[in-house]
Amino acid sequence: MNIARRRILQSLVAASMLLLVGGVACAAEAVTLKISHQFPGGTLTQGDFRDRLTRRFAAEIEKRSGGALKGSVYAGSSLMKTNAQFSAMRKGALDMSLVPLSYAGGEVPETNIGLMPGLVTSYEQAATWKNAEVGKALSAVLAEKGVMIVSWIWQAGGVASRGKPVIEPEDAKGMKVRGGSREVDMVLKAAGAAVLTLPSNEIYAAMQTGALDAAMTSSTSLISFRLEEVAKQLTTGRANAYWFMLEPLMISKSVFEQLPKAQQEIIMSVGAELEKFAYEQAKLDDQAVAAVYEKAGGHAHDLSAATVKKWQAIARDTAWKDFAAKNESCAHLLKLAEKTL
Repeated sequence: MNIARRRILQSLVAASMLLLVGGVACAAEAVTLKISHQFPGGTLTQGDFRDRLTRRFAAEIEKRSGGALKGSVYAGSSLMKTNAQFSAMRKGALDMSLVPLSYAGGEVPETNIGLMPGLVTSYEQAATWKNAEVGKALSAVLAEKGVMIVSWIWQAGGVASRGKPVIEPEDAKGMKVRGGSREVDMVLKAAGAAVLTLPSNEIYAAMQTGALDAAMTSSTSLISFRLEEVAKQLTTGRANAYWFMLEPLMISKSVFEQLPKAQQEIIMSVGAELEKFAYEQAKLDDQAVAAVYEKAGGHAHDLSAATVKKWQAIARDTAWKDFAAKNESCAHLLKLAEKTL
């Protein structure tokens, strides 16, 4: 073999080795999922449990993947505005988000079932949705729209008000109230209230300026957004509640499908395991929020089962009918959800 030919062969071998090494390097490069939410940031052990859940998720997927899969948490809507997160996941512009599902109601009407007053009245009932017909049907709708649920997270709702408490439906008459979804707003209007639409991280400012008299949101948000500083009356969800909110950890379907199967399995298994943590923390916050308000000089009130039925009756005649009339898919979801009552 002449020298010229040998050099050519050596160059080809060297080039092949570089390509091989480069390929290994690319394959070994870690994937970092950006996780966005609207809540105050904290640590793995301190702060809003929804922020802690996302941080636990990030830590656990990194551990189980040997560092090949990571998560970066962006709290307080620091990555993008709250109401843009669902749409961004659909387009693959955002990897993951923990956000109230009903915030996507204007874009995907079916998601409003995640904050349908009177449809879920206990954590035990809420926990059945994931594997029930309604959960499977809702998951199918979301998948078609480009989003997948990683962790099913439910929270009971309460009401913070600046003046009189909102307990019975008639208490809302003449008040300016934030409901949190189109369906809750319909119930409030039927009760005689004026409604305002805004994400939970904007409630404090609205109540501080007097633009809002009362706001409905989860116990955890009532605590995390320090609403006891601007509202001294609280109606809790610790005994009974007429609305529960589905606020899942979700992932962009297009992003998920680009990952290796092993990483997909890690994501879904960790997400499922964290549901127990969310369930426990949400119930703890239902109890803790009353103490927070009382310590600040406020008053905590609970709902009776009879009062819940009053709110539920209004919801059946307004929100439920309106939701079912939107399209066949919404009507089907509502029928399946009623099976869990």
